[in-house]
Amino acid sequence: MARLRAASAYRRLKRAYTRRSKYRQKSFIKGVPGSRVVRYDMGDLTNASKYNNKIDLIAKEDINLRHNAIESARMSSNRYLERMLGKKAYVMKIRAVPHHVMRENPLATGAGADRYSTGMSRAFGKPIGFSARIRAGDSIFTIRVRDSGVPAAKEAMRKIRSKLPIGCYVEVNKVS
Repeated sequence: MARLRAASAYRRLKRAYTRRSKYRQKSFIKGVPGSRVVRYDMGDLTNASKYNNKIDLIAKEDINLRHNAIESARMSSNRYLERMLGKKAYVMKIRAVPHHVMRENPLATGAGADRYSTGMSRAFGKPIGFSARIRAGDSIFTIRVRDSGVPAAKEAMRKIRSKLPIGCYVEVNKVS
């Protein structure tokens, strides 16, 4: 199976190249793979208003955040919160929604590569996944808990931060 390219290959926020062709079909991206993010809302969704603490994970810089990084952060933090607080003692939301289609122009290497590689001609690229466009100051994840669950929520945010290729800080707010 092919390896993922490093996150630094897609990190910069720049306007996506849009191909304009005299043939209409060639101006669009054909067939994108599904997003890896399974759920955006977790925990006790029926009683979200009963939690009086809101913990946000805030981005320090602009970045394209890939869908597999978001999903891996979601899995580790959600598992920790379920184990420490139980399934009905928190609400976690993913605020970063991956919509931006990432493309890659694969270059063939090895013996015989020159026979079927086109190099940089027609280098529009094939879709390989999605990313969320994050600006500095945007909230990436939000967790709502009662007063007793704040330390566990902070630890869950620490687990999320270790999975993301970006500097983040945690902001704790009281909600009336």
